[in-house]
Amino acid sequence: MIDIKNITKSFGSLQVLKGIDLHIDKGEVVSIVGPSGAGKTTLLQIIGTLDRPDSGQVIVDSIDTSRLSTKKLSDFRNQHLGFVFQFHQLLPEFTAIENIMIPAYIAGTSPRKAKQRAQELLQFMGLADRATHKPNELSGGEKQRVAVARALVNNPAVILADEPSGSLDTKNKEELHQLFFDLRNQFGQTFVIVTHDEGLASITDRTIHLKDGLILPTDSWTSQAAEPSDTDNPVVNPVADVDEIESV
Repeated sequence: MIDIKNITKSFGSLQVLKGIDLHIDKGEVVSIVGPSGAGKTTLLQIIGTLDRPDSGQVIVDSIDTSRLSTKKLSDFRNQHLGFVFQFHQLLPEFTAIENIMIPAYIAGTSPRKAKQRAQELLQFMGLADRATHKPNELSGGEKQRVAVARALVNNPAVILADEPSGSLDTKNKEELHQLFFDLRNQFGQTFVIVTHDEGLASITDRTIHLKDGLILPTDSWTSQAAEPSDTDNPVVNPVADVDEIESV
């Protein structure tokens, strides 16, 4: 499903990723953990084609993303990848169902089919009665579930999440974590999650430990204590640019 081959990335003189090799199977729920500055968010951005590596390959769903033009890369991201952020990034002027439909519109889906898919997802999320509510009328947990539905609307192969439960209270956090597994079981998506939540990391199928730009071998991290909070740069919201949104 996802093959990462010898990825390197530097910002100026600082080398953030130092040769990352990683394979993730279809349907896996994988967490990526590590200390501040380890390169977790940078790696997630590169997997999500929001940034390009200095060297190496990222192959997603049998497609070598390094060979895609800027236009084809944008189309690939819209059709094959879904993104969930620490903060919901919902557009305040749109209702829940309209927010979910935006990526489908960008993909060229008809309004009827986009609405039908959004309604199905809202039903699955237990939010059917909140479809016409705007973000300021939703709770924190509801907003994050709408954001997850938006990520799923184009039925992407992979969901990439950057600290998705970081802004939620304990109850909503646990519900969101369970939702990821329910979605995997229902729709078969692959989840790659950057997190500092030990509870979430402990229940994922596999945990990748990143430190100083390298993946640590299993025997080197099993005895290590938890690391402090991350301050990696946040993932850029790729849902749509302003012109695309205004044209919806």
